Amino acid sequence: MVRLLSIVLCFIWGLQDVAAKELDQKKVILKKNDTGFYRVFINDKETPIRGAGGVVQPGMLEQFKAVGGNFTRTWGIETLEEKVSGGKKYIDKAHELGINVMAGIWLGHERHGFNYSNQQQLETQRKAVREAVRKWKAHPGIVIWGLGNEMEDPQSKSGNIVVWKELEVLAKIIKEEDPNRPIMTVIAGSSPGKVKNLIKYCPTIDALGVNAYGSAGGAGASLVSSGWSKPFAITEFGVKGFWEVPTTSWGAPYEPNSTEKARSYYATHKLVTSTNKGSELCMGTFAFLWGWKQEKTSTWFGMYLPTMEKLPQVDAMVKAWTGKWPKNRCPKISSIDAPFLSKKVSKNETLTAEVVAIDPDGDPLKYEWTVVEESKAHSVGGDKEYVPQSYPDLTVKNRLNKGVIKAPSKSGAYRLFLTIRDGCQNAATANIPFFVK
Repeated sequence: MVRLLSIVLCFIWGLQDVAAKELDQKKVILKKNDTGFYRVFINDKETPIRGAGGVVQPGMLEQFKAVGGNFTRTWGIETLEEKVSGGKKYIDKAHELGINVMAGIWLGHERHGFNYSNQQQLETQRKAVREAVRKWKAHPGIVIWGLGNEMEDPQSKSGNIVVWKELEVLAKIIKEEDPNRPIMTVIAGSSPGKVKNLIKYCPTIDALGVNAYGSAGGAGASLVSSGWSKPFAITEFGVKGFWEVPTTSWGAPYEPNSTEKARSYYATHKLVTSTNKGSELCMGTFAFLWGWKQEKTSTWFGMYLPTMEKLPQVDAMVKAWTGKWPKNRCPKISSIDAPFLSKKVSKNETLTAEVVAIDPDGDPLKYEWTVVEESKAHSVGGDKEYVPQSYPDLTVKNRLNKGVIKAPSKSGAYRLFLTIRDGCQNAATANIPFFVK
């Protein structure tokens, strides 16, 4: 009996040794490849980042993997435990699919009330960072630690010095707990002031993540000119932000339609990873957002609809990653004719809009027109927003490429939203701002 127990224990210990060795063998190094471009190397295998953020809804990880995605990023450590398809934890499902995760560790923002001069708050945050790394460092699905996201203040050109100094303290804590994984911190934009402070105060940081939209294509050149020489990734990018586009006379930003957005996604990825100055430092990109959210509008940054249809932005990333279009593509919007675009109209006035759209695969298209109030939110850095009220009863003629609506009876700013579906889980979107006098 004693001998049998000894054999069993040796077997268990042997399995543990194998598991430990397998984990040890998964080494992650950020280094230049043979052509001089920085890449993530996982177990000595070069792995360019073909990434996205927000791949959290059930079924999304599978779709992401199927079209060529290989990296996701989270903003907070709690996402690793969220249940996805099959009731599995996010991190377990991602690892099962072979998707690498940059595990985000959220840091306090001063605009949300965190005080980087308050020692008690700092100690609490340090403890939380240490505990997060200690809890998850054994999981082989985590490849990079993402320390913070825009904690330096999205609207600041240089960030607060005390924030940069504390970032270095936290980075050293992570290295104490897990010296085997690189650390990337994420900032808003690539302004010289921020980059120079990061270089000066945060030498432990291994790589930089840059959230940028209209300026994303030139981020590499901006970093190089500021003295940055370590690798970086574009950690949020896509269409121009609502703060970067022209507006109506009442201040409503013009949102590009989904076909125009797709061109931006593709061009930005190519520019920052292979064309513009500094591309040799770029390890890849994380498209924003592989899902949907309300931010200024319900469609501005989302690459999917809540009904799970993909939008042309997804097709563009598939083309950028693989060199090929997906088997079934999204509808393309050629033009929209809406005489009331950016105009002030009368209450209850009848308004007509017409779209010209094609489907690359010849699938029949269905159209949906809906009036929605303009958002009055003035959030910063992606903070949560309320969903404006919609008025489906104001649509007189629907399901056709020509939509007819009644203007609301209440004065104010509105948008007419258009959703086009091909019946094959693909869609396209656009909206038209107008004002009721």
